[in-house]
Amino acid sequence: MSGKARIGIIGAGLMGHGIAQVFALAGHEVKVFDPVASSLATLGERIGNNLASLDADVSAADRVSGHATLEEAVADADVVFEAAPEKVALKQSIFADLEAIAPPEAIFASNTSVIQIGLIAEKMTSRGRVIGTHWWNPPYLVPLVEVVQAEGSDIAVVNRMMDLLRAVGKTPVHVKKDVPGFVGNRLQHALWREAIALVQDGICDAETVDIVVKSSFGRRLAVLGPLENADLVGTDLTLDIHENVLPHIDRTPGPLPFLRNLVESGRLGMKSGEGFRTWTETEAQNLRARVIDYLRRFDRA
Repeated sequence: MSGKARIGIIGAGLMGHGIAQVFALAGHEVKVFDPVASSLATLGERIGNNLASLDADVSAADRVSGHATLEEAVADADVVFEAAPEKVALKQSIFADLEAIAPPEAIFASNTSVIQIGLIAEKMTSRGRVIGTHWWNPPYLVPLVEVVQAEGSDIAVVNRMMDLLRAVGKTPVHVKKDVPGFVGNRLQHALWREAIALVQDGICDAETVDIVVKSSFGRRLAVLGPLENADLVGTDLTLDIHENVLPHIDRTPGPLPFLRNLVESGRLGMKSGEGFRTWTETEAQNLRARVIDYLRRFDRA
């Protein structure tokens, strides 16, 4: 995709405004649709504040406009990114509307983190131009975007999207099969399931799990992926370890009872003050700030 693309974004929330920021900073004109007026009203301010915190060009926010109707945002779009809530019926409805409103050559991409792209595009006739682009939060600091090829997706569309994302400074990867959770979330939640199982089984408490991850292999993950690590120590040693450990890893096919009990009892994490651990509002704010500060420093480096 050569030159500057006209970008349409559906959703002005956490992910939508971050994706808009990435393209605006790269010089693209971006139109954002959101049915919630208050989200549109603060769109420019939020993007401007983010840019200022990164010592980036705050005038880039002027390339982003908010729109109260879907047609205004996508009628002339080259690429549309959907960043609506994770509800299948809602996304199917949005994509059906896009097919009727947007230009016939426009690329449609869903930012869903777990829903299969084929399911989202199920009611469309032009499914060849539909792909997944799973951005990670916050989109303007985390480089990865998983580009998901669904059944029927045109490989040329996948390649155009990969080129576009590289051009705006992202790190796209091609996910060749449309499976729930794609690559990143399958890996992440496999770890989370075992972490919950360790607490559920009384092997350690939640704080210990987090300390172990952050103070050991977590420190290496940014520079040493799991399969690089397996090659580093040797596939023979990896096999020996798996022979001994994997039979004891949790294999529960659904969410663990411990997690269900937390949710059913109203212990929803930081939003309620208690989840796996207890949180004051100050502790929660400090943790969020530490994560953003770390990502900013990593991005600058």
